[in-house]
Amino acid sequence: MTPRRHAPFACWILGAAAGALLAGAPLRAQDELLDRVDDTLTFGAFHDTVGLRLSGTLDLEEYWIQQPDPGLLFSEGNRVFNPRLSLFLDAQEGPHVYAFLQARADNGFDPGDDGSRLRLDEYVVRYTPTEGTALNLQAGKFATVVGNWTRRHGSWDNPFITAPLPYENLTGIWDTNAASSADQVRFWAGVVPGPTRGGYFPDQYRNVPVVWGPSYASGAAASGQLGVVDYAFEVKNASLSSNPEAWGPGAEGWSHPTVSGRIGWVPDPMWNFGLSASTGSYLENAALTLPAGRSRGQYAETVLGQDATFAWHRVQVWAEAYEARFAVPSVGNADTEAYYVEAKFKFLPQVFGALRWNQQVFSSLAGGGRWSRNVWRIDAGPGYRPTAHTQVKVQYSIERQDAETGRWGQLTAVQLTARF
Repeated sequence: MTPRRHAPFACWILGAAAGALLAGAPLRAQDELLDRVDDTLTFGAFHDTVGLRLSGTLDLEEYWIQQPDPGLLFSEGNRVFNPRLSLFLDAQEGPHVYAFLQARADNGFDPGDDGSRLRLDEYVVRYTPTEGTALNLQAGKFATVVGNWTRRHGSWDNPFITAPLPYENLTGIWDTNAASSADQVRFWAGVVPGPTRGGYFPDQYRNVPVVWGPSYASGAAASGQLGVVDYAFEVKNASLSSNPEAWGPGAEGWSHPTVSGRIGWVPDPMWNFGLSASTGSYLENAALTLPAGRSRGQYAETVLGQDATFAWHRVQVWAEAYEARFAVPSVGNADTEAYYVEAKFKFLPQVFGALRWNQQVFSSLAGGGRWSRNVWRIDAGPGYRPTAHTQVKVQYSIERQDAETGRWGQLTAVQLTARF
């Protein structure tokens, strides 16, 4: 992936369009217009046994960052403008068959990425063989069942603009090459400085996090709810850490699938607790760098996760913790632990605020020294919904990464969203 510079003029044009959308017309008129659009995009056929609904969101995001850029935000400068149009198609045929599709047009899957500008991010067909929610079977390309953040990762439901740390903090693992030594892993992480890159990633476009965003890999899943217990299991073609280019059904093949699952306990409407696990090969196109006689299937990313959700009146709290292990050829096991706690408080019906604490720590490898940079981050920001169809969010983040040249990082972001 090659970072891209964005034209300031285009930024101002789209920013002005967003301002007009959110403030230029009377709010009641905007709401009524988008309500009419909603009605127009809902269809029924065959005496309403078949239903179709087209919806979407328009997001305009601006990031101001202190280099080097954090997580899955790719830029050579200090500013990134990221417009995104997402379209969702829901289809229901009777009580048993449901289909969903998400198409996106943007500058790449991650802000500043040089990926596809028009993509099908998700497409899934779900079959429910019996009445109720005891069993659902689905196949396609869809978000992972692991954890609880993927259920609210869309811009309208996420109280923040960025993802929690476990879903975007880059480690010292490459998915395209097998490290030849522990020092090479530490160099890839920026812990051991290179000739001119002390404290920086030598090539951040190859590094991977524990979970890459919502992880829209391809595969099949079974899910359901039995009393106070819910469950979901999936088999996919790529690991949780795999990058978006590996998620398509033909990208990785099926010789080394990843198996993941989550078991949840819902004692009452206020609480939801979950345990997740995943294992699968994380190396892609790395055959030439593997030890002689070894295959990529012998080196897995293994993840254990715990999550909890709490909701009471105006307060919502989410928490997740992950323990991950990468089996690294010629090196051994590289372990890391990452977690976050996030809270959202609704001050008024249209105004909310959110606060999130994130942290990730790394084990030591043979020869001494951590294999990647310990990091903590605080995210905070308000949100405002002028109407039922529009939203404004602001986020400020401050981050501390431990490296040979310890450093602080800051990020300020604004996101304008309109949904229809």
